[in-house]
Amino acid sequence: MATRLLFGSAPHETKANHAKKNTLKLLILEELYRHGCKSIPELSKIIRMSTPTITRAIDDLIKDSLLLEEGIGSSSGGRRPNLYGINPSSRYVLGIDICRYSVRYGLFNFHNEPAAEIKVLEEGLETNPDILTSIKKAVDAYILESGISEKKIMGIGIALPGLIDIHTGISYSYLHEDKPIATLLEERFHHPVFVEHDTKAMALGEQAFGLAMGKQNVLCLNIGSGIGLGMILNGRLYHGNSGFSGEFGHIQVDPDGQLCYCGKIGCLETLASGTTMIRTARKEIEAGATTLISSLVSNDLEKINSEIILQAAQRGDQFAISLLSSIGEHLGRGIAVLIHLFNPELIIIGGELTQAENYLIDPIQQNLNKYTISKIRRDAQIITSSLGNNAGILGTVALVMNKVFIKD
Repeated sequence: MATRLLFGSAPHETKANHAKKNTLKLLILEELYRHGCKSIPELSKIIRMSTPTITRAIDDLIKDSLLLEEGIGSSSGGRRPNLYGINPSSRYVLGIDICRYSVRYGLFNFHNEPAAEIKVLEEGLETNPDILTSIKKAVDAYILESGISEKKIMGIGIALPGLIDIHTGISYSYLHEDKPIATLLEERFHHPVFVEHDTKAMALGEQAFGLAMGKQNVLCLNIGSGIGLGMILNGRLYHGNSGFSGEFGHIQVDPDGQLCYCGKIGCLETLASGTTMIRTARKEIEAGATTLISSLVSNDLEKINSEIILQAAQRGDQFAISLLSSIGEHLGRGIAVLIHLFNPELIIIGGELTQAENYLIDPIQQNLNKYTISKIRRDAQIITSSLGNNAGILGTVALVMNKVFIKD
């Protein structure tokens, strides 16, 4: 799979010889991708292959436009060596973060940089029964507009909510057609597709590009229309037995509470999700609550969303602040359980409510002080994501690149 994503076939060579060459080239590309420019002597030492062998592979990679000369390195006594690095425009990854009410998509080059502006489709799994057709149409136009050849797209990373079985690849919550979700999407997009649960994709994004970089035990909370949990344990993304781990939003916190859409009573999501916050705002404003939110939506309560509530809070609206504070209080109680179970070094709050920052973090902290053992509590730093809404889509890029560098 890995070499198929990067290299073509070479009919004049034996299959074994071609595979051997490609494995070496893959090792060189991975070293340069993960650690930056290197000279041939440095690569020879790291990969433990002779200088002539590395040189031939470098020549092939330059010929294939995958590498570029990047200047001159430092001398170790003799002539200063040339430095080589990844050609950022040689390959691209298409990342698609499919949510319940929207879709984010973007093209990223071989340096993980956006090759075009990240776009948002204001439709989602809950609002469009034929969402894949809409995504395909939007993505096709996006790629055409970018001017990037489809032949340069190595693969597509997809973030998707719900239950996705890591053994069968079947999604049990959305786009369920009794076949692996990656297969279903490959039939649509005609590129290799790799699928990850949305919050686990967020955790991958934080580990590769965000605040979890270099950390070993991190919990990533995705607070949006629902509540998801991505876990990095001992430096690795944790999936659980079937890939269903992290359904933090569906732990029961109120036995006499509301019915959750999952069919159970009193789930955390019924008290602490963006969906619940919006529903509460509409209900209380309709009952006469005074708030800036009403004027921000011109009294059209259907226009209330998380962003509007955040805007009102940032302008000092006490009603909006109290809505966010309530979310934080309930989350704090739930996170207290997670801290006792996992003893993490870092907890990252991400998702739609990332911008709430202290309106959310302060009540979380207060409830953690109330409900956690102080010694364990002190081990865990709690911060909002620096990647914001892009954590998931960046996670899809990391997902594809991890697949690229899996050895065949």
